Amino acid sequence: MRKYVPYIWIVGLLLCLYGALQVRSVRIDLTDDQLYSLSDASKQLLRQTDSPIEMSLLLQGDLNAGFRRLKKATEEMVEEMGVYGDIVVRECRDPKYADSLGLHPIIIHEREQNGRTAQTVVYPYALLTYHGKRAVVPLLKNTPGVSGEENLHSSIEQLEFAFMEALHLLHQNETPRVAILEGHGEPDEAHTYDLMSVLSKYFQVDRGQIANSQQSTANIHLLDGYQAVIIVNPQTPFNDIERFIIDQYIMRGGAVLWALNGVRFSEDVLQEEGFTPIVAQELGLTEMLFRYGIRVNPALVQDIQCLPIPVNVSTDPLSTNLQPMPWTYAPLLLASQGSPVTRGLGQVMSTFVSPIDAVGGDDGIEKRILLATSTASRMTATPGEVDLNDVNPDLSKFQYQYIPVAVSMEGEFPSAYAHRMIPDGVETDEAIRKKSVKTRQIVIGTGSILLNETQRNEALPMGYDRYSGMLFSNRDFIANAVLWLTDSEGLILLREKSTPLRLLNDKRAHDERRKVQIVSTTCPIALLVIIGLSVFAVRRRKYAVKSRKHK
Repeated sequence: MRKYVPYIWIVGLLLCLYGALQVRSVRIDLTDDQLYSLSDASKQLLRQTDSPIEMSLLLQGDLNAGFRRLKKATEEMVEEMGVYGDIVVRECRDPKYADSLGLHPIIIHEREQNGRTAQTVVYPYALLTYHGKRAVVPLLKNTPGVSGEENLHSSIEQLEFAFMEALHLLHQNETPRVAILEGHGEPDEAHTYDLMSVLSKYFQVDRGQIANSQQSTANIHLLDGYQAVIIVNPQTPFNDIERFIIDQYIMRGGAVLWALNGVRFSEDVLQEEGFTPIVAQELGLTEMLFRYGIRVNPALVQDIQCLPIPVNVSTDPLSTNLQPMPWTYAPLLLASQGSPVTRGLGQVMSTFVSPIDAVGGDDGIEKRILLATSTASRMTATPGEVDLNDVNPDLSKFQYQYIPVAVSMEGEFPSAYAHRMIPDGVETDEAIRKKSVKTRQIVIGTGSILLNETQRNEALPMGYDRYSGMLFSNRDFIANAVLWLTDSEGLILLREKSTPLRLLNDKRAHDERRKVQIVSTTCPIALLVIIGLSVFAVRRRKYAVKSRKHK
């Protein structure tokens, strides 16, 4: 009996371990990139759910290999979410249900081995329902100018953020507010309609002035109810009262998105006369922004990577021959992959953009470049002029690379009024705050990124170029920028999650296809034969020895 005691202990230990695993699930992620792990912010958000989260996956049907990989990654993400929250999954195979919700399908065209083209309709969405509220989770990120494989890979990387963003919206009992400032010649509602439409998914968007001539005093706490303030392309200077209220709003933790042009010009004169002078834009904000660690330079960038414009190249005054020509004052900006605001984004459309410099040295404020020009850029200083005939650029003059035009800042900012008096007309009994709590700002060297064009009295999307018919990443950039400014839970940082894209070499796979087929077919069979022969030889030798002993 004594010789069986160790085995009894081992069996008992295994039974105890099995029972513990039945009570509590244990998950260990052994991947280098922690692909199957949720962040602490996601776990906390899931633990806050007090009722089941109903989830319907619409990504069903006869999918190709890429979408099957996306579906598998989605199911694994949902399974991981189910460890920390109560997730009830329901499959939805009826496309009419998705159509009734206004969800547009993705049509995939693929060439089969027989040469025919197959068409598949896919609905890459998931629906979350919580406390009677519903949110749509787009599973596919379709970035213009990026290959299908890269889009699918980026979509898999952003799955956690997509689900947590939707769940965060479902948890909100009160919609946070953001403000778009007016009163300085900013674009009207028709040209900021899409901006308000994009932000209305997450916020209540208000518009208004800080102070006007009819007010005798201004309230220093006027902006405190807003999580972020957006300043879009002002044309007239801010007065001392307005600057002070914005400064103290930042000191109390307010976030600001500045979209400012460093130069002043007239697009109407440019269209009528064919050229327009450019001079430095005086908004009264230069000193203030300098104190925060940033400077919008009084210049315009030109870039070889730009939008085309139609130009009449006909020599006959009675006929028109419009041809696309590069317009270097409309650069297609590159998005940095080192920030959660711009990670995974494509090019951003813009016009008349001013370069930005970071100043202040080691001031403890973290600055990140969000948007920059390409490797063939130049700058036009003020005073100068913009000429419509400048459509045949001299490439030898475009010697600058990656000129910053949008920068994010995070930290404790010094007040521009730290050593100044409170302006007359400000209603407050408080002392001036000389340093902010930790907060965030974003500065963009143009307002064009946030604006939309109109056609037949209807607003077009931000980043849509009517001439080429292309839609750029302006909407995603602005949405991410404001979410980053207002993010107190760290959810936007999920966009930094990345996994290496491991692509097959298509040419090598095709050339060595027969070799791979032979090896993958014969090696398992050969291994089984070797194992069988080895077992046979060992058994034969064993019984041969026993038979000799008996003899």
